[in-house]
Amino acid sequence: MKINDLRKKSETELAEELLGLRKEQFNLRMQRATGQLSRPDQFDKVRKNIARIKTLLSEQARQKKTAGTRKTEGAA
Repeated sequence: MKINDLRKKSETELAEELLGLRKEQFNLRMQRATGQLSRPDQFDKVRKNIARIKTLLSEQARQKKTAGTRKTEGAA
């Protein structure tokens, strides 16, 4: 998953993607615990994709917060 592709998505789409990745991470963790994990590298990829999405969500929240602060400063 590329960061530029994720930046094009809306906040709700990112939240849905995050939920799907967390479910996949849970399934991979269960497979690893039972010894059925066929591709161990997939666990790391999912973990990094989760981190990418969480980073983008926090960036968007920070931008909204600073944009709201700027509007109220201009009104005063």
